[in-house]
Amino acid sequence: MTLKRTPLYSAHQRAGGKLIEFGGWEMPVQYSTITDEHLCVRRAAGIFDISHMGEVIVQGSAAEAFLNATLTNDVRKLTVGLGQYTLMCHEHGGVIDDLYAYRLGAQEYLLIINASRIEPDVAWLKDRLATFSRKSDVTLANLSDHTGAVAIQGPKTPGLLDQLFPTSATGGTLVTKPSELKKNQIAQFTFDGQSVCVARTGYSGEDGFEVITPATLIEAVWNKALNLGHQFCLQPCGLGARDTLRTEVCYPLYGHELDENTTPIEAGVGFFVATDKGEFVGRTVLAHEKANGVKKQLVAFRMTDKSPPPRPHYPIWAGGSAVGEVVSGTQSPSLNNGIGMGYLPPKFAVAGGAIEIEIRGRRFAAEVVRKPIYKKP
Repeated sequence: MTLKRTPLYSAHQRAGGKLIEFGGWEMPVQYSTITDEHLCVRRAAGIFDISHMGEVIVQGSAAEAFLNATLTNDVRKLTVGLGQYTLMCHEHGGVIDDLYAYRLGAQEYLLIINASRIEPDVAWLKDRLATFSRKSDVTLANLSDHTGAVAIQGPKTPGLLDQLFPTSATGGTLVTKPSELKKNQIAQFTFDGQSVCVARTGYSGEDGFEVITPATLIEAVWNKALNLGHQFCLQPCGLGARDTLRTEVCYPLYGHELDENTTPIEAGVGFFVATDKGEFVGRTVLAHEKANGVKKQLVAFRMTDKSPPPRPHYPIWAGGSAVGEVVSGTQSPSLNNGIGMGYLPPKFAVAGGAIEIEIRGRRFAAEVVRKPIYKKP
């Protein structure tokens, strides 16, 4: 299989990144060590290549109505320059993808979707649009092959972003500098004479920004960020640290916590399912689960004895039986012990409950804990 490469592939090679296959892409898993990069994001700043993720523009006078009938959250709450986490489900409530939707203009939305789901997501959106009553008032454009993106995460990032984009925003949230953006806001700035989007969202549990540019411009943004970043202790970071960071704060990853056989209610993200907004795909099932409960529930856990790191697909034991499975597991660099998430029957999904994780044929003690597992000091 020929792996896809992002516009930053050569930059990763020059920086000494260790490249691996990830969802059909050749991506850096680390540059130094996962622990070093992880702690750098917790304490200072890290920059990640997220150019493999997808970007879809939805425009038109009926764009809001179409998205509200297709996604779980209520896009009517979005003013220009604001984004929200949301999910796209099929009729039985299973998750096709989780994504961010940003309102760029009165009739224009930007969807940021997972790299492994670009083709199925776009196909699903087109299928839904084909049956939408006002389809002539909506246009879809998949810009994924023409864009690049980086995430710059960590407590020192606001100052760095202000140097990277020193002029006022030209669209979206009209701020004079990126550090004025609030959580989930997005703005357009100018870089080398071209318009780029800067969002303050994050997938690490730290303050942070995403920069979305034309594909031809992203390497210049990457290089300038690293040049400016010395005073902010900025480091390039790979997929390894991205996974340990998001696991510590219990952010879901498609293919782990979320898939087409799992609903948002089971995954603990029911807050982003607006069953009161009117009809949308999957609403009947999701409203029933909100009212009546689920058969499995996502929990976070922490190992209580010394053990090898827990990993996806390891069995979870409770009450003398294997009752669930780990979906994300790792050694936490911040907490220095094993942590993870997994699905359990609701009766075992209680904070403080004792469970065991089967690792290489042996069972090790763990405890169900409240999310997030890591809390900032």
